[in-house]
Parts: sequence; structure tokens; C-alpha cells
Amino acid sequence: MDVDQPIAQIAAAMAEPARARILCALMDGRAYTATELAVVADTASSTASAHLSKLTELGLLTKVSQGRHRYFQLADPAVAQVLESMMHLAGVINRVIPVSTPQPLRFARSCYDHLAGTVAVALLQKWLQLGWLTPIKAEASEQQPDYQLTALGQAGLAAIGLDYLAKAHSRRRYACGCLDWSERTAHLGGQLGALLLDFMLQKQWFNRQLDSRELQLTALGRRQLQQQFQLIITAE
Repeated sequence: MDVDQPIAQIAAAMAEPARARILCALMDGRAYTATELAVVADTASSTASAHLSKLTELGLLTKVSQGRHRYFQLADPAVAQVLESMMHLAGVINRVIPVSTPQPLRFARSCYDHLAGTVAVALLQKWLQLGWLTPIKAEASEQQPDYQLTALGQAGLAAIGLDYLAKAHSRRRYACGCLDWSERTAHLGGQLGALLLDFMLQKQWFNRQLDSRELQLTALGRRQLQQQFQLIITAE
């Protein structure tokens, strides 16, 4: 194949206005459903699905499964860099998709038995930056990645007294990404995510709220997140 052909295919796909709107909307780093992106693209759901299939086929988007839902996001940082350059040249102001989740729930809540929300997403990113976790390629193309707890991570968790060992004979994934429904990017799930939330509740870093999945970050928890994980939480 001539080198100019794949470039032309990608350029043609991005040149279609509805697809361009979809790609620009995904520049916030979040993942969205086909229905949400159809609204952004101002087109019918069936038409948006066709656009999303084309963009995925060309490697510009990836599809992520979470329960019964399917989400789409930019394939990798290289795609975002190209889009950012094009948006700068075009003088485009990115359109932000509004988030309807109430702020207390968006900030911190339980997702089954592990931490979710803004704090949880930031914590996973911090552990990856610190080298406590390393991603393992997902077995299925639409599956969130698994993570391996590194020797550095083991030492860090042992230092604060968190029992990080996997349960014997458990069929549950040990450490994996779980797509956060308000932040639309991954927080830490699996056995390790559950062990972490249980530890933070026992140590009163977070308190549960009655009749709600909301979790309240305590003053102690705010200090400990900074001291133990170098995670600074500036707002709630």
C-alpha cells in the first residue's frame, strides 16, 4: 500500500463534520456512549454508530465495555496530539459534554466494593505515575486493562499496613480498571480495589453516608492521601 493512501483515509474520515465533532468532544479524555456522541454530532443514533465504527476501524477510537454499556474513547495520546494541533490551527474551542452527576457523588463514592469518583481516578493515575502499578494488556479488545502490583507498590502498601495479597482460589481479577460512570475514565477495581477501600474505611480516611453510596473524605484521609500517596486533593 502506498504511504499516502492510509493518510488520505484518515484525513477523509476526520474531514466529515459529524466525525470531527465526535473526535473533538473526546479530547477531554473521557469515554462516552454512542448515544451521547450522537447528540454531540447532532446526528441520528444509527448514523453516529456508522461514524464510530469507521473511526474505530481506522484506529482513531477504541471501544470499551462496562457492564451492558459500550463506550468510545480516543485510541491513544498520538491521536489526541494530532487533533490538538488541528484544533489549534483551526482556532476551534472544544465543546464540553456536561456531566449530570451530583458533585458529592462525583467526588467520592463506592462502586460495589471499591472507591470511585474523582478521587479514585486521581489515585489510580498517581499509583501508575509512582510505578506502584503497571498495566497488563487486556485479554479482550474491549476490556479494561489489568494491572500488576510492582515490588515498589508492594513495599508502599506494606509500609502503611495494607494487606494486598490476593485471595486464594478467587476467580475475581486482582487489579483492573473499572470505567468510572461520572469521570468516564478508569478507577481501580478488582480485589486490590476492594482491599484498598476497606482499609481506608477502617482507618477513617473516608466515612460512608447513610442511604447513599457517597463517601466523605475526612481531614485525616486528605492528609494521608498526600503523605502516603503524594496525592493532593484541593477541592471537593
